[in-house]
Amino acid sequence: MELKNHIEQIRDSIRLGQFVNEASVSQGIVLRILQSLGWPIFDACIVSPEYSVEGRRVDYALCHPPKKPKVFIEVKQIGQSEGADRQLFEYAFHIGVPMAVLTDGQEWHFYLPAEQGLYQERRVYKLDLLERSLDECVLRLTRYLDYKRSCSGGALEAARKDYENIARDREIASTLPVAWTKLIQEPDAFLVELLADRVENLCGYKPDPDTVVSFLSTGTTTQIHTEVKPIPVSKTKIKKQLSKDASRKHLAPAPFHLQGHRYNARSARDAMIKIFKELAEKDTSFLERFASRSKHGKKRRFVARSRDELYPGRPDLAASHSHQLPGGWWLGTNYSKKNIENIIKMACEVAGLNYGSDLIIKLD
Repeated sequence: MELKNHIEQIRDSIRLGQFVNEASVSQGIVLRILQSLGWPIFDACIVSPEYSVEGRRVDYALCHPPKKPKVFIEVKQIGQSEGADRQLFEYAFHIGVPMAVLTDGQEWHFYLPAEQGLYQERRVYKLDLLERSLDECVLRLTRYLDYKRSCSGGALEAARKDYENIARDREIASTLPVAWTKLIQEPDAFLVELLADRVENLCGYKPDPDTVVSFLSTGTTTQIHTEVKPIPVSKTKIKKQLSKDASRKHLAPAPFHLQGHRYNARSARDAMIKIFKELAEKDTSFLERFASRSKHGKKRRFVARSRDELYPGRPDLAASHSHQLPGGWWLGTNYSKKNIENIIKMACEVAGLNYGSDLIIKLD
């Protein structure tokens, strides 16, 4: 089977959350890709597992000639690779290995440790198997890790050439406006919360997530005109009334059909909770597989073992915007309808369901 087919199958398995620890990533992704790239994975003198470096171990050393490392590969659990580059660089520096790879199976970071600058500045390329096209995945993995190219020195030469290429800076400059537009059109929950907090600091009232998303998307807010009567009320009562008015935006009925069965839901949040409960009851591994996905919020997890993991540094949100699921898991609920829809779509991917047919829901 060619590399492209292997990557396609690996991507499907990642979406379903089938790689739940480092061992599964190592065996099911890393070794599979290395073998497709021509590496003799059963020859421990060439693909050396648990390679010893000054009493510590790196997951794989790719060697040429035998027993002489040319590439170090450090493997982490999906979504858990942050901060591991420091340890990997220490390994590579110790014996002068020219290329280092850090991967959690989904993301592949290719480094040239001997170059100058911060760790991230010495990264040649970041490859995300889910975000990049199949052709791009095949191109980059072959360019930097193909066995024959590695033996001839072509892979290292290509990496150095890419590192020095100033076109990278031009690409970043041209991508920044696109990234900003996407951030505004599909804002991350952390951005929504940040803006809502700033509004509350300025005026004393906190907008609901949908109001913030609407503003980011259109640059305007819907003005609600009400008759003002000269009845004195306390600020506390005003806040409570505004909170009730804002919450009504989330209370539009959101019934859904899951695998042919109809369920009633009071709101988008209620629908999300019920969907997660149903999927967790049908498959006891669903929540663990969902939690193993790396595509969560930038600063928080959609599903976690504790409330605090849902909203790091925000115990107020953890107490008021979380719901307990089967098996001791917790689900965050402080999201806009757009965020909720994306979370539900991600749940369908993990459960192997088709959004729009196996699960039909309209979140207006």
